[in-house]
Amino acid sequence: MIISRLLACLLFVTSFMNLQAQEADSLKTQVYTYKIFREIGSTSWIHTQEAFNEAEEMNADVMLLHMNTYGGQVVFADSIRTKILNSKIPVHVFIDNNAASAGALISIACDSIYMRPGANIGAATVVNQSGEKMPDKYQSYMRSTIRATAEAHGKDTIISGQDTTYQWRRDPHIAEAMVDESIYIESVIDTGKILTFTTLEAIEHNFCEGQADNIDDVLSQLKIYDYEITTFKPSFYDGLKGFLTSPILQGILILVIMGGIYFELQTPGVGFPLMAAAIAAVLYFSPLYIDGLAANWEIIIFIIGLVLIGLEVFVIPGFGMAGVSGIILVVGGLTLSLLDNDLFNFDGVGFSKLLEAMGIVLSGLFGSLIAIIYLSKKLLSSSTFGAKIALQTEESVELGYIGVEASLGDLVGNEAIAFTSLRPSGKIMIDDEQYDAVAETGYIEKDTKVRVTRFTHGQLYVMAQK
Repeated sequence: MIISRLLACLLFVTSFMNLQAQEADSLKTQVYTYKIFREIGSTSWIHTQEAFNEAEEMNADVMLLHMNTYGGQVVFADSIRTKILNSKIPVHVFIDNNAASAGALISIACDSIYMRPGANIGAATVVNQSGEKMPDKYQSYMRSTIRATAEAHGKDTIISGQDTTYQWRRDPHIAEAMVDESIYIESVIDTGKILTFTTLEAIEHNFCEGQADNIDDVLSQLKIYDYEITTFKPSFYDGLKGFLTSPILQGILILVIMGGIYFELQTPGVGFPLMAAAIAAVLYFSPLYIDGLAANWEIIIFIIGLVLIGLEVFVIPGFGMAGVSGIILVVGGLTLSLLDNDLFNFDGVGFSKLLEAMGIVLSGLFGSLIAIIYLSKKLLSSSTFGAKIALQTEESVELGYIGVEASLGDLVGNEAIAFTSLRPSGKIMIDDEQYDAVAETGYIEKDTKVRVTRFTHGQLYVMAQK
């Protein structure tokens, strides 16, 4: 009996202590940290979305970005800064050395900024991959974006005696000077220079709340002492998805899709170009479909577009409605798959997003056109690999190779009737005899009068008579 009571008391004490520990843990501030230690790009954007989703699921009290980046692509930086501005969880940033260009834009979006001694923030001019400054229309957009980001933090009310003034918490004009070298701000920046702040300069001009050595120091300055930290750990799939949704790779995949389809149409039965196009299409649409961007109907219109182009090439002579419609549907399917739209409802899809999607698709199509022209001329030339796998010897009738009747050469100059449509090959009728023939140019409709122009490589060639 005594032992039973002792066990019951022990169980009660253990349960009570566990309950107390759980309550103590629940009272701790839940801090979620996320590192941005790489160039801002598609992978960074994928990781950011995952990090914010995890922070919201665990009901984090504070989110802290740990940043060290020289910048990256503006479009993804804009997406990240919008995510921060719309976050219900307070977002702070600890700049561990560098927050340049796109990193500066993201940092300014945060509720507070803390910097390590010797760190920098600024230099947000838009440049291309070679480091050259982009035209003013790109700078104008970036100036507006960084200015709006600074304005989003509002103004502080300052009361001095009988006077009340309102001061920007983050001065938009100073933020704009990080993009535009023509801006002059007394005691801050001269014209002809892009603004970059050191830690102490950023503190002086209200672009940094304090200097910190590490994350614990940042949390201390935020008056968070009893906390539990959860750190974002990206999965392999997140990295793969980020890689596959890179605009550069998407452009390459479009190039492979269109180029593969073209070469398969030119050499039906080979299989490899079509296989390459199919794999590229799967890699293009799969991550977009999983993310909910590419809907079933968008993939279907892409496929319908391909079918219409095939019909135009093999069934319908000329280049008419089917071909044009097919091209429009293919471009539309590829473009719409990159946008977060619902059927034809584009609410929430900004004009810049639409232009970006169209730019990716059109650049891929233009690249495929250039590749098709180049490869069509070079693939089977004597100086390429194609020459090693293709027969280069010409087995002409003149050399004694007879695979067809040599007497067909006597038909050159004769008039004939197109027995079938020539697209460009078909059949012609001469003196009630049918012969295979190829149109010299374009397509020739059935029953059109033609003239045999030449006999080459065992093939009759004809031209429509006017």
